[in-house]
Amino acid sequence: MNLINAAVWTSRAVTFVADTHKMRETIRSQLDRDGYVVLEDFLRPAECDELRATGLELTKQAAEIEDRAVFSTIETEKQHLKDKYFMESNDKIRFFFESDALTPDGKLQVDPSISLNKVGHALHLLHPIFRCYTYSDRVKAVCRELGLKEPAVVQSMYIYKNPGLGGEVVPHQDATYLHTEPVPPVGFWIALEDATIQNGCLWMSPGSHKSGVHRRLQRNPDKEAQQGLVYDKPAPVYRESSFTPVPVSKGTCILIHGNVIHKSAHNKSDKSRHAYTFHVIEKHDNKYSPDNWLQEGPGAPFLNVYSTPQME
Repeated sequence: MNLINAAVWTSRAVTFVADTHKMRETIRSQLDRDGYVVLEDFLRPAECDELRATGLELTKQAAEIEDRAVFSTIETEKQHLKDKYFMESNDKIRFFFESDALTPDGKLQVDPSISLNKVGHALHLLHPIFRCYTYSDRVKAVCRELGLKEPAVVQSMYIYKNPGLGGEVVPHQDATYLHTEPVPPVGFWIALEDATIQNGCLWMSPGSHKSGVHRRLQRNPDKEAQQGLVYDKPAPVYRESSFTPVPVSKGTCILIHGNVIHKSAHNKSDKSRHAYTFHVIEKHDNKYSPDNWLQEGPGAPFLNVYSTPQME
């Protein structure tokens, strides 16, 4: 079922034109059944263009950064896990580069506009445009339809997936990094451009969220260790046949259950695949793990979606 047939998404609000109870059951049942839900036309084209222009504006700072941090999900390249730059980004807007964008000594070897893997993790708090969309009425409406009593945003990222450089994201569960129980987090992944198989769309393993959390990334209890974050188990191996591609058009939002296994391939095309994503947790009767890499702090409060005003 195309959910847009049951709802009309506007720039600042959601007006439901179908039976509300039926809509609630549709979104919640799809998330419970498959581990993800596709909401088409979540943003209008002009809104996507505004966010994309803002993301490109951020890349102008890339050329000025001296100590450049690489972000990669490949095990052998996880140098960012040793870097306080990553662990202390909960209340900052920080820049993470593609490994192929840098020379071995950290110099840029591509144009800054295509050098970044992502920017995170407090865009939703510190940047007025991203804050406006994160705490919009349409996001509030989706949280209500999911039955969340006290939803709070914990992190946000602008993901570039640049042509030829956008690296592979290996199969993973978001709960590995943002563990909550008993209610897992929900990701809002918004395509700001068409996401195709060629440029690195998401691939999902439907139903895999029912198998629990397979691995945790945790703060290292050894405070003297060089590596600040450690995994509690080796990387799981997943069958390639279990994944299905989820190509979507510009403006589509994919809701991602925290336990569902998903991935994306290297972008080998000549088209970028920009996206804005953020994660929502339930704070009511739910535990946010104290050993998660990202923690709430004075400059990074986990604000209630329902009561947080937008920046104008």
